[in-house]
Amino acid sequence: MNDQGIQKILVADDSPDILELADILLSAEGYEIVSAKNGQEAVDLTDDTIDLIILDVMMPVKSGFKACVEIRKITTIPILFLTAKTLDSDKVMGFSAGGDDYLSKPFSYVELVSRVKSLLRRYYVYQGAGIKTQLNLFILKDLALDTDTKTLTRGNSVINLTDIEYQILELMITHLKKVYSAENIYESIWQEPYFYQANNTIMVHIRNLRQKIEENPREPQYIKTAWGKGYYID
Repeated sequence: MNDQGIQKILVADDSPDILELADILLSAEGYEIVSAKNGQEAVDLTDDTIDLIILDVMMPVKSGFKACVEIRKITTIPILFLTAKTLDSDKVMGFSAGGDDYLSKPFSYVELVSRVKSLLRRYYVYQGAGIKTQLNLFILKDLALDTDTKTLTRGNSVINLTDIEYQILELMITHLKKVYSAENIYESIWQEPYFYQANNTIMVHIRNLRQKIEENPREPQYIKTAWGKGYYID
């Protein structure tokens, strides 16, 4: 967000036409636009003033997927992929790289603006930017999940989660002992029909969550596996 409080969006695409279109459409909605011609430029331009990133998948120098992986090392802001590919396997790669949503080309003005607004709204609610009206604190051993501020802490330290990681953890921690299959998790979080390869997406997010909260991810004490059925927290 810039000094005037305007949300800033980084758009990376090797097509000048797409960059120009995104600039026109999103600027008309009041956003400030920063443009990048390839994945490496997107990585280099990412800083704490950027509120959302739109990445084309197929770009020179560095692909959108590779750029996303690097960007995820420094920020949890929303990332929306643009792609001409619509295969389920491509969606899995995007989500596994750390993307939050997927928009296929050609896209309409309504689709683009709707996805951007939805991602920004979810992100700022997750960050606790809304008004805190009541305390909903869930304690699990040495972890504390505050569903009002959308934060996970261990002692005095905040554990930084992506929006998707937080939603998965909240889903399970607020329903202790309930076993969630990959299909249950996917349809609950993404709000769209499950497809078989989404199982890989869920596995990646569970693995990332375990790396952040478990002392030994190979012997998880929080997120446990019910073999052949799914995942649960007890």
